Amino acid sequence: MKPLLIAAALLLLPAAAQAQVAAASMPNSFDAPAPAARVAAPVIAAAPAALAPANPRAEDVLREIIAGAQAGTIDYSLMSDDLAARVREQETAIQPLIAGFGPVQAVDFVGNQNGADLFAVTFTNAATQWVIGFNEADKVAALLFRPAE
Repeated sequence: MKPLLIAAALLLLPAAAQAQVAAASMPNSFDAPAPAARVAAPVIAAAPAALAPANPRAEDVLREIIAGAQAGTIDYSLMSDDLAARVREQETAIQPLIAGFGPVQAVDFVGNQNGADLFAVTFTNAATQWVIGFNEADKVAALLFRPAE
């Protein structure tokens, strides 16, 4: 089942990201970035970014997209035109996969990176990780998921 999830996740990436995947390995957005030389910053200044999604609607929109996928009624108006087209192309493969996960048990914010929000979503039958990112028009422009590690 892991290869299907990973394939489904790659199908939801925007075209530019897919080109990067084909040309090289994709960075793991769920892991912390490699340590680099940094100037010490006060803990208080760094804490708010780690505690809240980059987009305050991210969790609600993610829950709505998941519920729509499980019901077979994805709300494409939440997505950019490019992402909506890509999801429509893959809906017949992705919808039964997400439906098979079972009901959502928990959605936990993990962090954000480069403006995208990372969530751990636990279903009855699967533990997954999701990335959701919004464009300037507040539409979902990046969406991917994979099995939890």
